[in-house]
Amino acid sequence: MSQIGDYKGLIKIYDTSLRDGTQGEGVSLSAEDKMKIARRLDEMGFHYIEGGWPGSNPKDMEFFARLRQTPLKNALVTAFGSTCRPGVEAARDENLNRLLESGVRAAAIFGKTWDFHVTKALNTSLEENLRMVRDSVAYLKQQGLTVFFDGEHFFDGFKANPDYALSVLRAAVEGGADAVVLCDTNGGSLPHEVQSVVARVKQELPGVELGIHAHNDGEMAVANTIVAVQAGVTQVQGTVNGLGERCGNANLCSILPNLTLKLGYETIPRENFAFLTELSRFIYEVANLNPVNNQPFVGESAFAHKGGIHVSALLKEPGTYEHMPPEWVGNTRRVLMSELSGLSNLLYKYKELHLDKSSPEGRRVLEQLKNMEHRGYQFEAAEGSLEIMLRKAVNGYREPFQLESMRLILEMREDRPIQSEAVIKLRVGEEVVHTAAEGNGPVNALDNALRKALETVYPEVPGLRLLDYKVRVLEEKAGTEAQVRVLIETGNGKKTWGTVGVSTNIIEASWQALADGMAYGLLKDENNKA
Repeated sequence: MSQIGDYKGLIKIYDTSLRDGTQGEGVSLSAEDKMKIARRLDEMGFHYIEGGWPGSNPKDMEFFARLRQTPLKNALVTAFGSTCRPGVEAARDENLNRLLESGVRAAAIFGKTWDFHVTKALNTSLEENLRMVRDSVAYLKQQGLTVFFDGEHFFDGFKANPDYALSVLRAAVEGGADAVVLCDTNGGSLPHEVQSVVARVKQELPGVELGIHAHNDGEMAVANTIVAVQAGVTQVQGTVNGLGERCGNANLCSILPNLTLKLGYETIPRENFAFLTELSRFIYEVANLNPVNNQPFVGESAFAHKGGIHVSALLKEPGTYEHMPPEWVGNTRRVLMSELSGLSNLLYKYKELHLDKSSPEGRRVLEQLKNMEHRGYQFEAAEGSLEIMLRKAVNGYREPFQLESMRLILEMREDRPIQSEAVIKLRVGEEVVHTAAEGNGPVNALDNALRKALETVYPEVPGLRLLDYKVRVLEEKAGTEAQVRVLIETGNGKKTWGTVGVSTNIIEASWQALADGMAYGLLKDENNKA
């Protein structure tokens, strides 16, 4: 198991989620979104937050203007831009002056370090490029800014022409750069290359603060960042959740725990690591993106266990199948149930039901579980259905309601939309409730009828909301006769739970999932607790 070592020194964390992260496909943040994220990053203790490129769009200018009204408490906000253009004096360059107009106290400007880019992309001379870097840094320094120079394509440039790549860094240092950042812009470098190059730069530029900015095109961004730190880099640039162009940037949600919790470097305040998972999910939510479940450290599946042998070992010692306690990064341990499960999964997951290894009820439920999954049920996302099944078997569970009968009526006419009506008869305790309801489809009508029948007995029902409904065809070749699996997510405003139904009839499968979802929500009623 990982151990927290002694701190080896401060590594400054530079977040570029608000600039480089927004270049990722499907990512778009308003000025208000960027303010929310900046405040959260500030609370986490990030040292630098790159807010955007003032010269590129009005939205970023609005963000910087709002920051002047409500500045952050801890982080230093930086603006991003490029060096002056070829043949243009730094003081007269529009891009550089936009950086000053943004009102920031720090700026990061990028310049070409690969001779191929200088001659082909900029269409200028190698000497002119050195002038552009030196003068741009010097101009911003003269205006009182902290200046970081991002050496674009540095590792590719170093491989092609190490002397010129190093000369560009020297030009930035001569201009007064507070740090030079080595960028793996195309994301194709390997860890041994990065470590070797950083060591060489350290030797060539003694006493100069170095940074690393890695992209993930070879899925090496986190590894490249870590070896760069081990080689002497003291500023790390990256994004939360690895958001960024193409395959993304170095993922700070992985870099931070690896650097601090495993290698012993000081980064953000140690106590804030307990909020890392929350930060990850907050960024996904604001960016309107689906979280990556198998993301290391902070993903929902990062500490999820399914195999029976694994769970059996976890019961004895969590470190047998976990590289670190999930609580260190604010995550939680999850035990999944499936046909791969053993009795240990049940024992761990439902301790309050007082199962033990000699329990015939537990083994019977486990066998039932495996048979049901063979028929198409899936309980990983349907813990509500699983718990109800288990309570029925081992704990004297009293069902809050029972279905007596159900009838669905669909009426189709050319001159109006389809009309759906559900007529339902339930037994609730000693009472039989018979009611009907309409809906915009058969499942919606069934859901409405179920709620209508129950809400007079259970006041909790109006607070139980159907949040998601998914249908999966299990036997594609069987056509319309195929079995389907219905997964439903229900919530009460405080928590959510999943339930499942399987049948060759989509209405029957939907009823199973709807009924379980409602019954699980009613477990909070004292009369239905074990």
